Amino acid sequence: MIPHSSEPAPRPSARSRMLTAADELFYAQGLDATGVDALIEAADVARMTFYKHFGGKDGLIVAYLEGRDVRWRVLLKNTVAAAGPDPTDRIRAVFEALATCHTEPGFRGCSFANAAAELAHRDHPARAVVTSHKAALRTDLEGFVDEAGFLAADELVDVLLMLYEGASTTEALGSVVDAITKARSAVDRLLDTWPKSDRGA
Repeated sequence: MIPHSSEPAPRPSARSRMLTAADELFYAQGLDATGVDALIEAADVARMTFYKHFGGKDGLIVAYLEGRDVRWRVLLKNTVAAAGPDPTDRIRAVFEALATCHTEPGFRGCSFANAAAELAHRDHPARAVVTSHKAALRTDLEGFVDEAGFLAADELVDVLLMLYEGASTTEALGSVVDAITKARSAVDRLLDTWPKSDRGA
């Protein structure tokens, strides 16, 4: 029997603590409402340490969104892999991954859409992260739709994205009860009836 170590676990690095604080506070309170002082206090770091690692609040916002993008990509990759080789099932897996996000405590919508709504200046460095995240999602759906042989592929991808974004927004706002379940049902009906080419039949 291996004895338990009596040594405490090492404390996370200052950078890691700042990213954890940003992930919690930016998502729960919003970018504008979360001040630098609150972030520094939550991370228990010196002000100079904060600026050394991120240069300022904008740099931390970028890192916060990049971290969320990485986590989403891992979740999506694993969910799609579990769906198997059928590209139509992979489309459904995108919404299954979204459903996993919806079950997280404190869910308040898409962090990228929320950030975009607060980033008034088009040249804000974090906007590139938001744009890249949304573009990657579209590219994934385009690939699955093409592999499945659906006709009018661009239109289908547009509708799928509207269902995806609408489910997150209405769930967060509370304007639709169980929005993701209803969106997934709509996706099922859509895919069952959307015309396919002979190769996708």
